[in-house]
Amino acid sequence: TAVKIAPKYSGFTCHVLDASRAVGVVGALLDEEQKDDFMEDTRELYEEMREEHYASLEEVKYKSLDQARQAALKINWTPQYVAEPKFIGVKVLRDYSLESLVPYIDWNPFFASWQLRGKYPNRGYPKIFQDESVGAEAQRVFEDAQAMIKDIIDNNKLQAHGMFAVLPANSAGDDIEVYESEDRVEVKAKLYTLRQQADQDEETYLAMSDFIAPRSSGVKDYVGMFVVTAGFGLDQMEKEFANEQDDYKSIMAKALADRFAEAFAEKLHEEVRRNYWGYEEGNSADVSDLLRIKYQGIRPAPGYPSQPDHTEKRTMWSLMNVESEIGVELTESLAMLPAASVSGLYFANPDSRYFAVGKVCKDQVEEYAQRKGFSVAEAEKWLAANLAYDRPE
Repeated sequence: TAVKIAPKYSGFTCHVLDASRAVGVVGALLDEEQKDDFMEDTRELYEEMREEHYASLEEVKYKSLDQARQAALKINWTPQYVAEPKFIGVKVLRDYSLESLVPYIDWNPFFASWQLRGKYPNRGYPKIFQDESVGAEAQRVFEDAQAMIKDIIDNNKLQAHGMFAVLPANSAGDDIEVYESEDRVEVKAKLYTLRQQADQDEETYLAMSDFIAPRSSGVKDYVGMFVVTAGFGLDQMEKEFANEQDDYKSIMAKALADRFAEAFAEKLHEEVRRNYWGYEEGNSADVSDLLRIKYQGIRPAPGYPSQPDHTEKRTMWSLMNVESEIGVELTESLAMLPAASVSGLYFANPDSRYFAVGKVCKDQVEEYAQRKGFSVAEAEKWLAANLAYDRPE
């Protein structure tokens, strides 16, 4: 917003992270005493952010794409290193139990959405209830959330659906080939990945394809993907609260639908690791450990730091037939509908880890566009936030 939108728009521009925070911003803009100061403070903040952004671009040095590829993650691939899945294919999970998801809810983002943040040592849930400044309010909001969760479950007001796939795959350069079947003759689809280029202390420059065995290794590998939602029924709840003119409950319902969707993603990943892919054994981890990612494997999402290109969702939707199976649609901007949905890929490799691609140079963008069958302008549009250069207007 500060770098791309505000300089091009003559009016006032302000980025608000979520609906719950919009209330305070709108209130400030409607208050004649606060309005001018709020707008001036925001403009000054955005000016500082722009200056810092352009200064950072000048300071950072980059590897060429060839240099970055030479520093890719090196793995000694053997058949024993790859976990052979117990299940291969696509599985659909309709009307998933919301009650079973409650223990997997991460409450910290919930409180953050209400701008409730405790101070050390009472920063996170449940210690936030002990905080002198926000503890009482956090407790009240939490109790209201529990009451709404009970109503949602007892009266089936939200429905959760999900699906996942575990499919034969190998990497080919910076891309992942997904095969039609285990004979690995026909490539059904490709997942395209981006590689880090910004100079860093680490010797390795990662792309997600590094976590899949190369076709040239002769090792059979696999990639997974998933889509889950807990947003069906939310529109009806919002209509009821709108009729009651109850904005608080409307915001609460949205926040809880988001939490259920994230909890579904967490629980499904655990089920896949233990029961379907089957590489995780022993006692189940505590939910607190799951939320701290204390397990093998990752589930990065298209549009996020490890692969900032949202268009990769189209491939996932096509491979799993998502819209017809569970009703989750992609908008023109590739947001998911219902909004309380989560999607991503599964990597089982013990060396797999989350990372940020960061800024990429024109040499990579041009080649990436060619591989995907995009024009360079189209690739630049989807990767706008990750360009290490200013694209033409």
